[in-house]
Amino acid sequence: MPHQVNLKNGKRFSLNLPANYEIIPAAEGLKRVRFFSKAPDGRMFVTDMHDLTDNKKGIVYILDEWNPETGKFGKIIPYMTGLKNPNSVQFYTDSSGQDWLYLAETNQLTRRKFTKGGIKPTDKAEVLVTFPDYGLSYKYGGWHLTRTIAVGGNGKIYVSVGSSCNACTEKEKVRATVLEMNPDGSQQKIFDTGLRNAVGLKWVGNFLFATNQGVDHLGKNKPDETFYALKRDADYGWASCYSSNGKILADPKFNRPSGCKNVLPPYAYFPAHSSALGFDYFDHPNTDDTIKNSFLVALHGSTDATIGHGYKIVIMRKGQKLQTFMDGFLVGKNVYGRPCDIYRVDENSFYFSDDKSGVIYYVRQKASS
Repeated sequence: MPHQVNLKNGKRFSLNLPANYEIIPAAEGLKRVRFFSKAPDGRMFVTDMHDLTDNKKGIVYILDEWNPETGKFGKIIPYMTGLKNPNSVQFYTDSSGQDWLYLAETNQLTRRKFTKGGIKPTDKAEVLVTFPDYGLSYKYGGWHLTRTIAVGGNGKIYVSVGSSCNACTEKEKVRATVLEMNPDGSQQKIFDTGLRNAVGLKWVGNFLFATNQGVDHLGKNKPDETFYALKRDADYGWASCYSSNGKILADPKFNRPSGCKNVLPPYAYFPAHSSALGFDYFDHPNTDDTIKNSFLVALHGSTDATIGHGYKIVIMRKGQKLQTFMDGFLVGKNVYGRPCDIYRVDENSFYFSDDKSGVIYYVRQKASS
């Protein structure tokens, strides 16, 4: 059912979502707003990568003064500025009760002590990992400048590092992987390989789940964009193997002696070039049946809008056909937004970021009358 959206900048359009939900622009006027995290003091933090250049204009914002009645944030506070493509922040509280903020930029993973209620950091950053950050920047078609952090329920920190190319043999082992480490950065190891660009990374239940972007040279309808419940020390196949309709196939351009027989199939998959990014899981006993026991996944949309895949939020359950929860971001040649991350607020509401329009939306089930 169409829901009218009116933005402060004068843009008006409709998004389609179930009749028993409503959508509210909760924060506007941001730029390339990316991934959410909730601080130990209950405030929401979000990253902003500014634009498509390989830049140092990135910001981490505090979304403050949340009003659950209106569904809007009263205040947006820049917490850190001058950052290099900050895609992800996460928080971790150690055994002594010290809160830490972790920040993933293109070139490094840092942490610093976090003070509850603070509006800027009070100490210097401690560098835990440096990442290779060369390669063609976005303005040339771009290679995977984002790094995403997940805090594991097992007390480990995970970071995804995208590939330096569309498809190639990497010079650095850290590319196209997910790393695992202790919270202080010690005992770093490669958790998984063969993940071309695992942008969405989140620990849910007992598993580390990831979305992953497929290669660009196999046509409009393959390979799948994939979703995994990651298994330790697994090889997910890039660049030699890919998924098509959930089946693993060999890429003839990148044959390797070991073939693809040990490459794990995905937990779920999405249309080619739909760019599956952030996600969250809705399993509360009181969750509406539409989304209960499902992942909601943001499909950011194909870089080439004429392919037209993605530009929506989908309901994904293992082994079941994808359902559309929300669309209307792409109408003909008009792009009204590109969903990036999803953050569950409670059993029947969530935030999502739109990194094209610089808007954070709040979606909730309407109160039954």
